Formats: sequence, structure tokens, C-alpha cells
Amino acid sequence: MTVSVALCAYNGAAYLPDQLESIAAQSRPPDELVVRDDASLDDTPAVVRAFAARAPFPVRLEVSARRLGSTRNFDRAIAACAGDIIALSDQDDVWHPDKLRAIERRFHESPGVGLVFSDADIVDAALNPTGARLWARIGFDGRRQRVWHTRGALTALVPGRTVTGATMAFRSTFRALVLPTPDGIAPMIHDGWIALAIAAVAGVAFLEQPLLAYRQHGTQQLGAQEAFDGHARLGVRASARHVNAYSMHIASLGALRERLAAGRAGPEGVRTARRVGTILRHFDTRAHLPSRRLTRLPLVLRELFTRRYHDYGNGWRSAVKDLVS
Repeated sequence: MTVSVALCAYNGAAYLPDQLESIAAQSRPPDELVVRDDASLDDTPAVVRAFAARAPFPVRLEVSARRLGSTRNFDRAIAACAGDIIALSDQDDVWHPDKLRAIERRFHESPGVGLVFSDADIVDAALNPTGARLWARIGFDGRRQRVWHTRGALTALVPGRTVTGATMAFRSTFRALVLPTPDGIAPMIHDGWIALAIAAVAGVAFLEQPLLAYRQHGTQQLGAQEAFDGHARLGVRASARHVNAYSMHIASLGALRERLAAGRAGPEGVRTARRVGTILRHFDTRAHLPSRRLTRLPLVLRELFTRRYHDYGNGWRSAVKDLVS
């Protein structure tokens, strides 16, 4: 089993050296490091070239001629990886020494697992511990984990942001399914999409131990607090009266159903497309409830008695809210 690391960078010269050194210090080093620079205006490419000259594994640097944004840049980096396992990396974190070894071990133990992710320690800009963990910040608590174990990863992943890209690795056999990241799924980005898509056709495993220091600083694109706020604002608590509140779910599930039905994940994916379509119809129903409350009642009751409000919302509270709002 070979392991590639896909690292995307933009104006990362201040923090990138720490991350590169932590990758070099892995007890199980990667078989290659692919770095995609998104047209940085600082010395990021020079930092990578200097590291590549002394790294104990191959380092490939690709520099974009124009800004692509993080999602498209990760698409390109993932496409360039040659390994059996692709581990995603941000430019500003610091990996714990056994991160890749722990992830590889989990894939070896479970051939049916397509994606593995972990918790992380939240640190400040100077790498000082804050005492907080990533999962606690984004709401991956005991309740969500019980849903995961009883109803499956796909059900647990639909409501909002759970899998952070910096903690994620997945089998490259799913690259045809996940690339390119669909348009129109914001605020979901590449990591949420990859996790959702793979969960539809394979196992997704989580490691409770934190495997990296997740750095929080003023210039990062999306930190732990922003991820939590985005989940609360655009996840299961959104108002059903506004189509835009469910646009992320409708767009991502619609794209996933199309790719599965087209056979991008093989026969298992074709079979799963129907289930994804059922989840999609739940959010479409909530997005387009009639204005008259009495007319809403049979639709709300149907979604309630099929437990879709419990799986993808807050149960009775979501149903009552849809009925009276």
C-alpha cells in the first residue's frame, strides 16, 4: 500500500515550514508529497523547493498560473497523486508523528473502509495548546457518533460539516467518483463532498485520537470556529421556508445521485443512488413546503413517520418548526 500526501498552499510561507517538517518526521513517511501552489504572492514555492531538495521522499511541486481557489486546487492535487491512499494536508497545521501510520493501519485492518479521519488538537498561531478538540468544536459529539454507529456514515454525514480535510485520507479508487468537486455545493467544500460521496458506497472510519495540531490564526480560510458556525447556520437548524437554506444539500445529493447512477462507483453505487435520491427528496420537500399550514401537514407527517426528520434534522422539533413557521 502506497501513500500520497496532497498539500495545497497559498501565501503559506509563514507556517508551511512547520507542516513540511512534520510530514518529513512521520514514523511512516509518505511515498510522495504533491504540493499545489495556488499562485502565491509570497515565497511559498521557494519554501517547497528548498524542502524538496532534502526531503527523504519525492516531492512534486505544481504552481498554478492563476488563482483557482482551495477546492479546485485540491481537485488538481488529488488528481496528480499516484498512491493507493491519498492523505490531504493543509499548509498551516502540524502532524503528530504517527498520523500516517495510524491511518494506514486502519485501512489495512478494514479493506471495506474507503475513508478514514481523526480528531485534532486545536492550537493557536504559535502552536500553543488551547485545550480544545476539533470534534467538540464542530459538533461531532456522542449523539452524532451514535447515529453513525446505528444508522450509518451516510446518514451521519448529511446534516452538516463533520469531516475536516486536514484529518482525512481516502482510497484513490474513489477518485473517479469524487472528482471534480461539483459546483453549487457551497458552503460545503471538497472535504465534505469527498466524505459524503465515499460514505454512499464504502465504509468510513474515524479515529478518536487527535492526529494533528490544527492551527488557528487570522489568515486561514476556514478554522474550527467557522466550521462550527457554518454547520449551525446552514445545517439542520436552517429555516425550511427558504430554498437557499437547503441548497447545499440539494446540490450535493443531486450531484452524488447522478454520479452513482452513471456507474462511477460500480454496481454498488448504482444501487445506492436510490437511497441518495430518497434523502434528496427529503430536503427538497422541506425546501418547497406549501405556504398553507394545513397543506403542509401530510408532507411533514410523511417525513416524520419515515424518521427522516430524525436522521437529517432535529426530529420532532424540526417537524413542528416546518409545520408552524
